[in-house]
This record gives sequence, structure tokens and C-alpha cells, in this order.
Amino acid sequence: MRITSRGSVVLGSGNPPAAAVAAEHPVAIAGRLLVRYGLVAVIAWIGALKYGTYEAAAIQPLIAHSPLLSWLYHIFSVRALGAALGTAEITAALLIALRPLWPRVSAVGSAFGVLLFASTLSFLFTTPGATVSSAGGFPVLSVLPGQFLLKDIVLIGAALWTLGDSLGAARPQARPALGAGAPARLSEDRRPG
Repeated sequence: MRITSRGSVVLGSGNPPAAAVAAEHPVAIAGRLLVRYGLVAVIAWIGALKYGTYEAAAIQPLIAHSPLLSWLYHIFSVRALGAALGTAEITAALLIALRPLWPRVSAVGSAFGVLLFASTLSFLFTTPGATVSSAGGFPVLSVLPGQFLLKDIVLIGAALWTLGDSLGAARPQARPALGAGAPARLSEDRRPG
């Protein structure tokens, strides 16, 4: 065992660095868990709020101005669409949380999270008042809805990371061939000379 210049612990018996296994730093582990389960908490919380009249009404102008989503109000009432979106978001959050047990299922939740945040980011371009033109031509985001929606850049990044992490964990692990990595040994009767 040795410690590298970056502070990682390398386990091995003198094998070349390519064959060594580096232990993950505790801060990286904490960050990874905080990203995944923080994302779960945020999506579930936002989903739960959509069952209330306040949140359902608050998202109505965003969806109504979206060329991709406005048609939903021809099918659902404001409250019904809020509840449907809330249910979908809570489901996605629960699926993301299942990564230790079912990585493939977690990947589905993460993919839905990516779609969710991509759609909310699109509201920056479709919702009137998202930018303010009083800054001399430079697009400045309004507090609401502009700056409110901007946080979704980080959230879509977290969802993409959880998607990649889940897909990586779901990938079948290659098993080394029998005896791979060990030097070839000849039996006593097959040794030359």
C-alpha cells in the first residue's frame, strides 16, 4: 500500500500503476451521495408541492407559454396537470434513489430527471419576462422566472451524472478469464529440457 501525491491510497504488491486500485477519497464519497440523494430530495419535494393549488398555479404560465407542453392544458385542468407532474416527479425521485439495489431502474429515473430539467430550462426561452432588456442589450435574467429557472442547469448536470453512474453500475462486469493475470506455469512433465 502506498499514498500517491494526490492523496489517494493505492493497493497492490508492486504491480504497475495500471493494475493498481485507488481508493475513493471520503470527500468524494460524501459528494457523490449528496449529489444523488440531494437530487432525490429536490425532485420529490418539488413533486409533492405540485399537489397544492399554489404550485400548480405557479407553473401554469410557464407551461402555457411552452410550445412543447402548452397542449397539456387542453387535456388537463391546472390542478390535474400539477398532480400528474407531481406524481411523475416523485416516481422519478424514488427510482433515482434505488441505485444501490437496481441500477437500471435508477437509470430510468435519472433519464426522466434529465428530461424534466431540460423542459424547465426551455422555459427560459419561451416564458415572457424571463430576460430583461434594460441592461443595454446584454440579456439579464429576471428574478422570476429567469433566475428561478437557471438553477436547473446544475440540476440537469446532477441528473446526467446519476444517469451515467447508474448505467455504469448496471453494465455487466467483465470477468477475467480463468488464470488471467497470473504467469503461465507449466506442469512438471511439460517443462522444457
